[in-house]
Amino acid sequence: MKKIGSPEKEMSFLDHLEELRWHLIRSTIAVVVLALLAFIFKDFIFDTLIFGPKRPDFPTYRMFCNISRSLGMDTFCFQEMPFRIQSRTMAGQFSAHMWTSIYAGIIIAFPYILYEFWRFISPGLKEKERKSSRGFIVIASILFFLGVLFGYYLITPLSINFLGNYQVSKEVFNDFDLDSYISLVRTSVLACGIVFELPIIMYILTKIGLVTPEILRKYRKFALIIVLILSAVITPPDIVSQIIVAIPILILYEVSIYISRIVIRNQKREERRRKKEGNI
Repeated sequence: MKKIGSPEKEMSFLDHLEELRWHLIRSTIAVVVLALLAFIFKDFIFDTLIFGPKRPDFPTYRMFCNISRSLGMDTFCFQEMPFRIQSRTMAGQFSAHMWTSIYAGIIIAFPYILYEFWRFISPGLKEKERKSSRGFIVIASILFFLGVLFGYYLITPLSINFLGNYQVSKEVFNDFDLDSYISLVRTSVLACGIVFELPIIMYILTKIGLVTPEILRKYRKFALIIVLILSAVITPPDIVSQIIVAIPILILYEVSIYISRIVIRNQKREERRRKKEGNI
């Protein structure tokens, strides 16, 4: 790898470590600054975002309520969730405030973290590879935030509605711990954000030769099984929720096959061009 701005200067292993250290430091500073902002705007983060999916007026519940009423049912139509959220430790609320702020900082700073990652690896790429990958940060960020929104507006309310209403007996009342509730919201959001990066992951694996369109098509049935298992893990155990999650993941898988095919086609075109130049 060569240092940016000094094409003739090769970097040693220690230089790489030093460069990586500064990229990590700048990424950490960005996360800390945004986490501090999230810490300050506590009311918005908790009352509006975190506890929004437990209120009956949440957009997802209104949408599903209207749909179910049009079908002659009252699913997702309710006045109040039948559970309470409590904190049972002295530092429970402060700890939840702090860690939620940190995760919020990571999510908001995601494009900048990608930018620092790109700055670290780009000097090791050829000029043509850098040009063909210029949209990496934008596309990866868009996919990540689409996944975050999908997790927040679909997976989170579906999970809260199912688990909040589930009872083994009328004798048992649901009193959920604050950390447990926030963990469900956080896991749903981050898991979907990462899953939506599937096309980017397949693009990278195709570039380094570990994946081809033929392999992806050959193992499509196995991928379907994995998707269904993944859907069952990150959603409540009902068929409707699993289908809602499985559909976009399967679409992303098909998009990944298309992207892999484009990468392979471009690589073959480049090989033919080099052979022609070699024969001249």
